Amino acid sequence: MAFIRAAQSTEIPSGAIHEFEVGGKAVAIANVEGKFFAINNVCVHRGGPLGEGELDRQIVTCPWHGWQFDVTNGQLVTNPVITTPCYAVELRGTDVFVDVGE
Repeated sequence: MAFIRAAQSTEIPSGAIHEFEVGGKAVAIANVEGKFFAINNVCVHRGGPLGEGELDRQIVTCPWHGWQFDVTNGQLVTNPVITTPCYAVELRGTDVFVDVGE
C-alpha cells in the first residue's frame, strides 16, 4: 500500500469536498475543519459523484438522489450497515496524499 499525492490542501477549503483521480480510482476528498478524509467518489446507490455533492460538517449528500454518507467512516447516515470505501489520508506540508490500496 502506498500513499499517492492527490491534491494541494488549498484546492479543498474547509467545508468543501472535491473529486480527484488517485491511482486510477475516483476519490472524493473532504476537508472537515482542517482534517482531510477520502472516500470512494461513486455513490453505492446509483453511481452518483459524491465529490460533487454538498458537504455539511462531515456529511456529504449525493447530488443525484440525496443519499448521505459520513466522510469520516463511509457509513450511510440512514443505515450504517451500508458503506462506501474510505481511504487513509496524510497531509505532508501542503500536499494531500491518499492510500487507495494499490
